[in-house]
Amino acid sequence: MTYCVAIRRQDGLIFGSDTRTSAGVDYVTSYRKMHVFKPGPDRFFVILSAGSLATTQEVIHWLARDLEANDGRPSLLTVKYLFEAAHYVGQVSRAVQNQYAATLATAGVNGETTLIVGGQIGTEPHDIFLIYPQGNFIEASDDTPYLQIGESKYGKPMLDRLVTQTMSLEDTARLALVSLDATIRSNLTVGAPVDLALYRTGEFTLSREFRFEADSPYYVALKEAWQKGITELFYTLPQFDAEPPR
Repeated sequence: MTYCVAIRRQDGLIFGSDTRTSAGVDYVTSYRKMHVFKPGPDRFFVILSAGSLATTQEVIHWLARDLEANDGRPSLLTVKYLFEAAHYVGQVSRAVQNQYAATLATAGVNGETTLIVGGQIGTEPHDIFLIYPQGNFIEASDDTPYLQIGESKYGKPMLDRLVTQTMSLEDTARLALVSLDATIRSNLTVGAPVDLALYRTGEFTLSREFRFEADSPYYVALKEAWQKGITELFYTLPQFDAEPPR
């Protein structure tokens, strides 16, 4: 299982992902699920992945191959708008999945992958898109400025409660890390190391990038502070009176 989150802010984007992959309880490994592309000086993309590792890796290889080709084919270098990048990546993903669909179905294996694509092209606004296994996609909105893939339910409540349009990029990064930790705490198939990246509008490169191991001092301190904070807050909630609450 996987958990990845991307959050759109006024001044940039936040990306977070775990690295745990598994093929049964006795085979657990770590793979990076955050993929960075900088095909030109005026464009930058981050792709987060959840689902079949084999499918995801082939999709990433196809995207890299298309960038090296010089035959006019679509690529992350030729698209003019970010939604065109989402459409292109969705088509590549669907093509890869279609190659193996019949064989995987016979074996009872799910080869689907779900992706988040975010970044910026030229003077166009930065943005994030969620690409479904079928190749179609949705865009983040002002009402819901974040997208999640994989095991999303445990990390969603704090996003719904805390993310705001005015939150700084750094505070949003801390919130994404808390969201990741909540998922890791509640689901053993999601785990560290955790990758976290900040993109500031117009820079066309990652502003900051981190990898947190389970015992990284900052990550441990953040987890302990969050747990202490919500525990103390709980005991400040209104007490029940002698009569049953209504």
